[in-house]
Amino acid sequence: MSGMIQRTFAASFVLICVTLSASAQETVRIRGTVERIEGPVYVVKNRDGAELKLTLSDNPLFVAIVPAKMADIKPGMFVGSAGMMQPDGSQKAIEVHIFPESMRGTGEGHYDWDLLPKSKMTNANVEHAVDSVDGQVLSVKYKDGEKKLLMTPETVVVTYEIGKKDEVQPGTKIFVAAAKKQPDGTVQAPRITYGRNGQAPAF
Repeated sequence: MSGMIQRTFAASFVLICVTLSASAQETVRIRGTVERIEGPVYVVKNRDGAELKLTLSDNPLFVAIVPAKMADIKPGMFVGSAGMMQPDGSQKAIEVHIFPESMRGTGEGHYDWDLLPKSKMTNANVEHAVDSVDGQVLSVKYKDGEKKLLMTPETVVVTYEIGKKDEVQPGTKIFVAAAKKQPDGTVQAPRITYGRNGQAPAF
């Protein structure tokens, strides 16, 4: 990945995070499937059943989610994980996404997430990994604390690649962190994250 693409990738993701936190009341988070494409408009069926008309801002970024393995996660990497808190304070990972180095620090911390009721998101640096009876445990550290992430055989592990507009077609499953509502009823975003080969973004 060239330096320019890395910078564009990182800047776009940071912009999304800032937009999400600054104007949550004006944004829509999309987890859905592209139903059809009407010119510049992606008609998306959201997971709640609502139909949304999504347009993209100038110079949009297309980011593909691709499968990875637990063995790909190394100490020193920056990762994110959506999961459920356990009685012992650990977080059982539903998924773990490995950030490219250019996206280190994105969304750092531990906070509420809406993948499932009461789910949490933890974005942090991997300190080390150990095996446990239930699976592998990642010790991760972020600026305000640390967590233990329990990886099970069901945990989905993915990473990011620069994608292509032509890969987003009817049937493609997408995730948009913060699409802004427009006066005409459409929503607009600077980026689409999508799964290749039928895979859905897991967060």
